[in-house]
Amino acid sequence: MVIAFLERSMFFDINMSSYMYNRGMEDEQAVAAVERAMVEIRRSQTRRALQRLAAGADPGVPAPLDPALFGVIDAVEEGEGAVTVTSVADRLGVDQPRASRLVARAVEAGLVRRVADPDDGRRSTLELTALGAEHAERVHRFRREVFGAAMRGWPERDRREFARLLTAFVTELGARHRGTGDG
Repeated sequence: MVIAFLERSMFFDINMSSYMYNRGMEDEQAVAAVERAMVEIRRSQTRRALQRLAAGADPGVPAPLDPALFGVIDAVEEGEGAVTVTSVADRLGVDQPRASRLVARAVEAGLVRRVADPDDGRRSTLELTALGAEHAERVHRFRREVFGAAMRGWPERDRREFARLLTAFVTELGARHRGTGDG
């Protein structure tokens, strides 16, 4: 009876090790697939790639804008509360002098305006101008059309699941980048 138990235990251990090894390989393959997909997404979102797509788009698509400036628009638009050059730097992952130069360019382009902070006269906050908000909306609509076209043949359930998983992934990735994520 003891020998039968040991034989079963060894069989279980060997199968479990094999399962864990194969699962580890599957996990590694999944992570590698995500890494490759993220690289491809980054490449497809470059200024040149988006300009090629926009060339065949409708007239509602704005003239090409320096992606760095659109990064400023995104950072100001998504800001909760008072948006400052420091918060733009954090959102863009750049140092404060670079963010300051980018914000100055966005102000010069009429996309963003500086507003005196009512609580601290030494500080200014940032907000989108009407032109900046209009540009943001047109670019968001263009992006959604591109992403929607890529998922057009997917069942609705798959689109919702992809949105849920991608949002969770990006949230965790952002938290880890900011040093607030698990593990």
